[in-house]
Amino acid sequence: MTLLEFLAKLFAVLAGLLLTVITLMTCVSLVGRNTTGWSIVGAFELSGSAAGAAIALFMPWCQCKRGNIIVDFFTARASAATQDRLDRFGALMVALVMGLMTWRTGIGGLNAWKSQAGSMMMGFPEWIVYSGMVPALALTTLIALTQAVRGFGGFGGTEGAA
Repeated sequence: MTLLEFLAKLFAVLAGLLLTVITLMTCVSLVGRNTTGWSIVGAFELSGSAAGAAIALFMPWCQCKRGNIIVDFFTARASAATQDRLDRFGALMVALVMGLMTWRTGIGGLNAWKSQAGSMMMGFPEWIVYSGMVPALALTTLIALTQAVRGFGGFGGTEGAA
């Protein structure tokens, strides 16, 4: 397993843990509201923030395993070399978009930190969510760029997927 795959898998595990914690918090809040009238203030805000961060954390593993949508209807009869070139071009486009998202998310996080922006109910600092997203987006960029340059031989296939 390469370092990129290891990091992508680690981020995916972190995303799963994050979603598990948010699910448990939501369950506690709902059970409390329906039985005792008590609920966790801001659970909705935390759920939304955690979901956004989890999506970003899952993206490197998805790119690593070529789990993004590929429309191959028009290329199904193309040669393997043509399909490989198109897949590499697609990976390059993903790398460019993820690079742009990394840059803009980083700027958004810095702005949230400078302005001390927080959620409405709890005042939860928004920059924390951004800081969880930037490394994952950067890793997705790096994986896609590696796939565009080197191809998919080292990783990214569906065979032996863990």
